[in-house]
Amino acid sequence: MCDRIDVIIPVYRPDHKLGQLIERLNHQTKKPEHVWFLQTMEGTKEDERVARLLAQAERGRIIPIEKQEFDHGGTRNRGALASRADLILFMTQDAVPTDDVLLETLVRHMEEDEQIAAVYARQLPGGEVGAVERFTRAFNYPARSAVKEAADLKRLGIKTYFCSNVCAMYRRRVYEELGGFVTRTIFNEDMIFAASIIDAGYKIAYAADAEVVHAHKYTYRQQFTRNFDMAVSQRQYRHIFERVKSESEGVRLVKETARHLLKAGKWYLLPDLVLQSACKLLGYKFGMRYETLPDGIVKKMSMNKRYWEHGEER
Repeated sequence: MCDRIDVIIPVYRPDHKLGQLIERLNHQTKKPEHVWFLQTMEGTKEDERVARLLAQAERGRIIPIEKQEFDHGGTRNRGALASRADLILFMTQDAVPTDDVLLETLVRHMEEDEQIAAVYARQLPGGEVGAVERFTRAFNYPARSAVKEAADLKRLGIKTYFCSNVCAMYRRRVYEELGGFVTRTIFNEDMIFAASIIDAGYKIAYAADAEVVHAHKYTYRQQFTRNFDMAVSQRQYRHIFERVKSESEGVRLVKETARHLLKAGKWYLLPDLVLQSACKLLGYKFGMRYETLPDGIVKKMSMNKRYWEHGEER
């Protein structure tokens, strides 16, 4: 029986969605022991504004993070170290639960099998995104729940490792057993850890009935830089990603999206799909070759420019 839950949320320059997230957490049927906010400090009045917002959370606690110290994996590990709960739920500041039973639903999936070490929620698009992003969300987060394990690697490829920290709950004992997230990565700390879960013989559950609203309306440049960073992480941890299919999944998404647009009579969105896909592919290709590029070019191509200010070894 999993009794205690802590929620861990990195916070940096949040918009109105964080207030909505806090309101939903305050009304959950399954209450967290604590809500740990990992607040990146800027030394300005913005820190005070954010702190007032975070004070609205029941059982909220703030862990200050210096801006230069932020790391996708390492910062989240600091939140996990502060927690003593049986289950730890990582969320992003812009993921808004659709109802008051999110935590209860995730726990129920976790309790179905002791070998399930992580369970992640379904992400639904907000009203600000277009038809292409809406279909991408439906493609990656279908309406049917599933459980993944090592036996699925041949069938699912890289999707076996798919587990998004936008909203993902982890069994604490397994998290500690496997050492938590890697402490130095530009992207993909959740998938890298998910690979450790699968390799250790545990399972990952996808809970389609646990829903959060989360989507981004990326520009073509942002699509490029985001996929550049994704490829950098895959290159840095190639001992994980080279053993599973990756690019073929992206090709399948493009084909399925084009088919969906034609079927829906939205053929006029095909040029946008082509441009988005081209930017993603180019970003990915350059990212896989980042070690051969000049430092200045790498930083320009990256979405997370602060990462390179630490003098990353290549």
